[in-house]
Amino acid sequence: MSGLALVVVVGVAILVGTGTARRLRIAPPVLLLIAGVLVGFVPALRVVHLPPEAVLLVFLPVLLYWEAFSSSLREIRRNLRVIVLLSTVLVVATAAGVAAAAHALGLAWGPAWVLGAAVAPTDATAVGVLGRMLPRRIATTLRAESLVNDGTALVIYTLAVGITLGEEHLSAGRVAGLFALSYLGGIACGAAVTFLVLQLRRRLTDPFQHNLLALLTPLTAYLIAEAAEVSGVLAAVVSGLWVGRVSPRLFPGNARRYVQTVMDFLTMLANAALFVLVGLEAQSAVRGLDTTGLAHGTLVAVVVCGVIVAVRFGWLFTSPYLIRAIDRRPQQRERRLSGRPRALMSAAGFRGAVSMAAALAVPHTLPSGAEFPGRDLIVFVTAIVIAVTLLLQAPLMPRVTRWAGLGADGEAERERRQAEIQSMDRALASLPTMAARLGTSGAVHEQLRTEYDRRLRVLRDGDATSGPDEAAADYEQQYADLHLAVIDHRHDTVVRLRDEGEIDDEVLRRVQDGLDLEQVHMAQRRDNDTR
Repeated sequence: MSGLALVVVVGVAILVGTGTARRLRIAPPVLLLIAGVLVGFVPALRVVHLPPEAVLLVFLPVLLYWEAFSSSLREIRRNLRVIVLLSTVLVVATAAGVAAAAHALGLAWGPAWVLGAAVAPTDATAVGVLGRMLPRRIATTLRAESLVNDGTALVIYTLAVGITLGEEHLSAGRVAGLFALSYLGGIACGAAVTFLVLQLRRRLTDPFQHNLLALLTPLTAYLIAEAAEVSGVLAAVVSGLWVGRVSPRLFPGNARRYVQTVMDFLTMLANAALFVLVGLEAQSAVRGLDTTGLAHGTLVAVVVCGVIVAVRFGWLFTSPYLIRAIDRRPQQRERRLSGRPRALMSAAGFRGAVSMAAALAVPHTLPSGAEFPGRDLIVFVTAIVIAVTLLLQAPLMPRVTRWAGLGADGEAERERRQAEIQSMDRALASLPTMAARLGTSGAVHEQLRTEYDRRLRVLRDGDATSGPDEAAADYEQQYADLHLAVIDHRHDTVVRLRDEGEIDDEVLRRVQDGLDLEQVHMAQRRDNDTR
């Protein structure tokens, strides 16, 4: 099958999978994985394989960068200790537990550690989908864990593959040195690349150039870090966090909107395509084993799944007590979680495309020419683990969330409303000064003041300090509905003029661009007011 045909097939699978998921209210990764498995039954697609370098060198940097860009740095700071422990100690413990179980079932220690490293990290994409229904603190913790733990897992993975190939020697000093070099070097590479990019972007006004640099930044940081044999994952994450922090001050509004739109589309498309391709690889992994190997592989996969769940539950139900014994500060006691939220976090350990890419990147042969021991088993077990966590755990998460008594806490929405109120309040206070400086007429000044005052009363509607203002809210709702209706009517008129030959298609598009921007702005304003 040609590359173009594959793109069309994957695109159709994404379209059907996401559309069905929206109607059935199921997490999209679940149906996309199933779609990938079903696509694998097409004979022409059985020879298609997901190149691991495509994930590790193309998809992963951009996805991690944008996920970090969209994360809350404030919440990461508040929960930094928990995030660091989850993304380092828990990953090592998971890899060790899986390696021990796989070795007990017949896999040599080297390949067993390779398998452990491949399935140890959680997947940022799948966790990000769940995060929308959780309180901000838990969602941020899970997202940040999934961003950083790839770096830890890939260090273990590199060491395990090197030992199996005879290129590395295991020692405590060597392991500690690799971790320190990987983390510190990755942070340094990400910071250096981002600093240089920011010096360039702060001088640019062209949205296209901003978007191009937004794509090149994580790829460059990751590439340089990997060339220096340090963590490209951390380089991309550091870059995303830094750019996300300074973007509101340094970049013009039109560039921010352009980058937001393009990056949102690209990352959503990349995430969806990866899950379809992982499903395709899962079926390929099943076909790669004979009957005896399939039975043994299934046993190993079941045991590994059990170990992953047990280690995560064990960590989240023991480490808090150790922290409480060491840190007895009042602020630490205020941030303690009860058993049910910890159970929810334990159940959210989804695996995804990074695990599959790591398994596929295992060399086929040793330097001696012999086959890499257990490679087909590693790929098969990794595929099954991903399928189990997405097809069994993910559909249960809404029920677990309800059982835990958790849900979106609305904190972000409250902060949004408060930010708009304060910004409008201060703008109204400064309006006379600004009008005088610009030489604005009294009529224009009064019209803008009236509009801002009405918007302020709408935002304060229902606020505990001001009480409801139903008249202002009703006025704003009617105003938005009428404004949108007028925009639709204007659009229909312009299209009719084009159809009748009175204006050119180019003129239509120019007028339509302005109407579309006006429509999006008004629809967003109405939606914000009704939340």
